[in-house]
Amino acid sequence: MRAGVPKKTLADAAGVLERIAPSKPSQPVLAHVYLEAVPGGLVMRATNGEVDLELLVPAEVEGSGAALVPAALFGQLVRSLPGEYAELRLGPEGLELEGGSFSTRIAVADPETFPPFPEPEGEKGKVAAEALAKALSRVRYAAAQEEYRAIFRGIQLEFDQDRFRAVATDGFRLALYDVPEGAGFSAKRVLPARSADELVRLVKDTAGPLELAAGEGRLWAKGERFQIALALMEGSFPDYERVIPERFVLEATLDAEALRQAIERLRVLADRQSQRIDLAFSEDGLELAAEGEYGRGRERVPAEIQGETPLVAAFNAQYLADALKGLKGALRFRLSGPATPSLLESEEEPGYRAVVVPLRV
Repeated sequence: MRAGVPKKTLADAAGVLERIAPSKPSQPVLAHVYLEAVPGGLVMRATNGEVDLELLVPAEVEGSGAALVPAALFGQLVRSLPGEYAELRLGPEGLELEGGSFSTRIAVADPETFPPFPEPEGEKGKVAAEALAKALSRVRYAAAQEEYRAIFRGIQLEFDQDRFRAVATDGFRLALYDVPEGAGFSAKRVLPARSADELVRLVKDTAGPLELAAGEGRLWAKGERFQIALALMEGSFPDYERVIPERFVLEATLDAEALRQAIERLRVLADRQSQRIDLAFSEDGLELAAEGEYGRGRERVPAEIQGETPLVAAFNAQYLADALKGLKGALRFRLSGPATPSLLESEEEPGYRAVVVPLRV
């Protein structure tokens, strides 16, 4: 087998797969990348037990053959190749890799020992790749980080005939994103947030629809030159809809970016542990204040206020900043009370909503 491929194309693929392949696997074979020559390109595959990823890398191919190469070593060698073109030749003594003035031979392992790519099963449909990436990216911050938080470390995807939704919560905040496009099937599946990150990296620059399959244990997504299978989380996602307030005593309309920047400035003065920032709503607008061991700061942000004033509520500055990150234009900040959940809604991104619970003071 012989294959020629632009160095950058091969290096990009090797880097993605190197990130999937575990450095200290429970099974030594998982530290490898599966490599196979097929008409028109190279099939490259990696797995870590939670994520299975297969890429089709366009290449000039002669002959056929397959091998396993160490993921980390292969990635480092490809990235360090001189020149703009890489050539691979598979023979009885291993895989020869050549680029510019450099050449090497890599020891390979038996490809038959590598786990096969899981076959799709369950409900099947399609979604727009860009919409799925945006939905996952927008809510990712609200997923819990700690290992012991179990299901809270996941992002729930809710597919339906006329829409799909991504939602994440850590019990203190909630983010959801609705896309008014049907997936062609109905299902609810919870992805580990780290697996969702890999899916976003893979599909964010992909044009066109993704083919999806939602089984009981895995979610599959297939594009033009890749397919990925993601292990799902076990357990029931919390009944998050009951914490979304429906009645409000005050609504403030203001610029999302101006509010976020004010919060970021005041965060450095806030108490390190609570990250407390006070929001005082009045007929004149909104005033933010924070105080900690290094001092005290205030800032006024123009806002149109409707409802019961004055009203003061304290929030975790980090939580508010996370909920506002990336938002532009008009924001509706709706409060159900000084100590009950508040709702943030973007006029430019009507599918996005965030719930933030005030601090108890």
